[in-house]
Parts: sequence; structure tokens; C-alpha cells
Amino acid sequence: MRSNSPRRTRRALVSAAMTAAGVALLSGCSSDALQRGFLPGFDDGEVTNQTGRITDMWVGAWEVLLVVGLIVWGLMLWCITVYRKRKDDNQLPVQTRYHMPLEIMYTAVPTIMILTFFFFTDRDMTEIQDTSAEPDLTIQAIGKQWSWDFNYLDSDVYSVGQQESDPSSLGVDDRIEDAPGTAESLPTLYLPVDQRVEFELQSRDVIHSFWVPAFLYKQDMIPGRTNTFQVIPEREGVYAGKCAELCGEFHSGMLFNVAVVSQEEFDEHMDELRELGQTGSIPVEGFSREQSEPTNDAHAEGEES
Repeated sequence: MRSNSPRRTRRALVSAAMTAAGVALLSGCSSDALQRGFLPGFDDGEVTNQTGRITDMWVGAWEVLLVVGLIVWGLMLWCITVYRKRKDDNQLPVQTRYHMPLEIMYTAVPTIMILTFFFFTDRDMTEIQDTSAEPDLTIQAIGKQWSWDFNYLDSDVYSVGQQESDPSSLGVDDRIEDAPGTAESLPTLYLPVDQRVEFELQSRDVIHSFWVPAFLYKQDMIPGRTNTFQVIPEREGVYAGKCAELCGEFHSGMLFNVAVVSQEEFDEHMDELRELGQTGSIPVEGFSREQSEPTNDAHAEGEES
């Protein structure tokens, strides 16, 4: 009986691996998750007016990088194959050879790619962070160790959040509408669907970060400073929110819910807060809204104050 050579076995394994990868890629091309670049999302519509733009920017960047990667990997394999050391070849190749057009291409192509990425990123980020439009309502979100307070400035009411002391105890049974990351015990931020909301983000103590993963966007909350952004929720539902900046011992419990509801349900919730006596707004200790003009700084990594 004749056994396969190691070279033939390696070729068979490589061929099988490439076939399996191709089948997996083709079978997944139709999935919505793959089309979104595995970002959070839903099949029945965009969560906000900006999630489609953010998804397109993310997926487009990865498509370009994948093409570049395939070209680079292909050239590497080609060079390894064509210029490999042959049997009885004991001489070094010429060490001073160069190709000027190729050298120019190595410089020009990455430069064009970087400028192209910069153009599309600047275009999309300018649109995402634009706060020039008149908002339908303004909500002041206040981060604190380790929970959230929300001032509904136009309705002159507020809600107070309490720290979740044991986030690991939250399970599937605690979810709201079976939405991952949500729980009845967490503070809930209410937003009316199809209304332009302006967020004023402030911190009471250290640097926090306001993050709703389904919105595909987050911003830092820096003590003594107001960061702003606008968004139009377009899909009713309950979503998870959290702090995305390490802010102390109980950072993992700094969670909240976001409920995007109809205008009628939003108004009902405002009335409920009034009936509870939660009128006015919660002040930020040592800081007032007049002390700082709102800004629309994008999320940047910050250190604990």
C-alpha cells in the first residue's frame, strides 16, 4: 500500500480549509448580521437616524481592508512560491535591485487610501455630531458613581437612578421585553419615537461615558464640561445602556434601560413623574448648565478623574 507524501497531505488540507472557508463565507453573505458587519441591529428597521450611516462607514471600511488584505496576502504567497530557495541553489540573489515605479506605488497607494478614509470619516462624523438643528426635546443625562439621573428639561421633571449592586445576578427573567442587558431594577430613560432628542451629558464626579450599544454611538461625560449630541430614535423598543469608561469599583453595575415609545406613552410617563413629585431638575454638584457651553466632542478615551 502506498502512503501519501507529506506535501500531498498538506495540499489536501489547505484545499479543504479554503473550500470550507469559501462555503462558510458564501452561506453567510445573505445574513443580516454579516451585512451589518456584526454590529448591533434589527431586521425591521434602523434604531436611530444615524445607525445606517455608521453601519455603512464600518462595513465599507472593512470591505476595503479585506480587499487590500487579500492582495497583500496573495502577493506574499506568490513571492514565497516563485522566489523560494531551490534545491542546489546556494547563491544569494542580487541585493541591490529596485524598481522605481513599484516604489512609487508603495507610497502613493497607502497615501490615497488614508486620504479617502479621512474624507468619508470626516463627512460622516460631521453629520453624526451636528447639533445645529432645533431639537424637539432636550434631556440632561448625569453620570454618577455608579448610576444615572435624567432631567427632562422641556417637561420640567426628572428621574433618579440607583446603583445596581450585583449586576451578575441579573438574568433572562429580569429582562424587559426580552431585550438583552435590560432589567426592571435599572433606571429607564424614556424617548419619544421619531422626535429629535438633544442630550446634554454631564458628570457629577469622575469621567463616565454614555453608551447605548444599539445607537452605535457613545460620548464621554467629563466633570465641569457639557458634551452634546442629537439623535432621532426611529424604532420603538427597549435597549440596554451602560457606562463605557472605567469609573471605579462598581463600574460594571452602572447600567440603564432606554425605552423608545410613542409620544402618548412618553407623555404619560412625564405625568407619572409629576405625580410622584419629581418636578424640576436635579443639579449637578458644583456645576451648572450656564458654566459651560454645550459641545459635541466625539468619544475619546479618558482617564479616571
